[in-house]
Amino acid sequence: MISPELCIRCKGKLLCGLSRCPILEKSSSSSKIVSSMVGTDFVGASPPGFFVSWQNYPKVAVAPLSALSSEISNISDSPEKWYGTPQEKIISFRESLLRSYKTMPVSLASDPNYELISFQEIAMASNVFEMEVSLVHKPILETSFDSFTAPLGPSAKLNKISLMENPSIPKEIDHYNSDTDAKANTALIDLFKKGFPVSTLAKVLSSGALGVKKHRKIVPTRWSITATEDNIGKHFIEKIKEFSLIDSIQVFEDTYFDNKFIILLLPKPWSFEQLECWVPGSIWNMESDPSKAKIIHDHEFFDGQKGYANNVTGAYYAVRLSILEYLMENKKQAMVVAFREIGEGYKLPLGSWVCGETAKAAMKKEPKLFSNLELAFEYIGKKLKVPIQKWKQESAVLDFYNKQKTLFDF
Repeated sequence: MISPELCIRCKGKLLCGLSRCPILEKSSSSSKIVSSMVGTDFVGASPPGFFVSWQNYPKVAVAPLSALSSEISNISDSPEKWYGTPQEKIISFRESLLRSYKTMPVSLASDPNYELISFQEIAMASNVFEMEVSLVHKPILETSFDSFTAPLGPSAKLNKISLMENPSIPKEIDHYNSDTDAKANTALIDLFKKGFPVSTLAKVLSSGALGVKKHRKIVPTRWSITATEDNIGKHFIEKIKEFSLIDSIQVFEDTYFDNKFIILLLPKPWSFEQLECWVPGSIWNMESDPSKAKIIHDHEFFDGQKGYANNVTGAYYAVRLSILEYLMENKKQAMVVAFREIGEGYKLPLGSWVCGETAKAAMKKEPKLFSNLELAFEYIGKKLKVPIQKWKQESAVLDFYNKQKTLFDF
């Protein structure tokens, strides 16, 4: 029997030692793309889409994504465009995408062969384009889910892939792909500022198309998403530390797929914390007793984060970046506490993009303003199922706020 506490921390990372997550395995479903295939050859289109598995690292499955032309859309692998879309529709167009994979050593990116170069072109592309796919065997009929990446459709080992038209690669991305002396971090920050979304940058990084030539590697998708959000976030943090503090206590909120986000901004120097509670009956907490709601959290103070956010994991970096974008736009600094409460309505994990986009939607709304923290807590407490006192007891940043004095207080 696996404890709910481990499931909440793990969220499909297989910390339990099993080879497959029993909770996610129940949620797998068949894909309509496979029923339309004759044999193992397939002519379709890419959104563009690209995925790299984390399993068996440092030899990983590298997979372009493709679908029937009738099922494809330029938003099929662009989570930033999904906010507000019903869960069933997202699953439907994701399960239409075929992962045709080849196993490659991650170091191949430092001296890519012709096949990897073709994969990198797919990852860097900005347009839908047709491709011809020859598979070794019939695809495995399932759709898989995890808390890091968007749902994944059927998969099959790739024999050969041929691009039937040239992908259109943005000149800004092509520049950094060609510049083998530029660091990947430099490229990610510059390209994000030029308007390229995290999903695009994560795909390009994942394909091994960025960085100093001898250090280039293929990066598993779940790692590349976090690396992209973390590096851009750290760059923004150093900028906002120079800004003046907000002038009042502010509360932002939004809910999507029964993921309720309440984001508290305090007029103090930068700190950030995400508290997360999977209420009893939600996917990672099958307890029925409401008193057994478990709150996990990760945080950082002014001097920066220590290590990886092992509890909240990828959602931490997605939410932090959305809030930092707001602070950068307004040229303000704040201490931030993000409350995330997940209810029974979130039936399947759809990826950390849900957190980032919900937080972004919250930050676009007019905030509620409060003259003191107790009034803010009174308001927040009415919005959450789990008592606010329990959240406050778990919070490292709120504890610091209550106990510490700084030069800003004098």
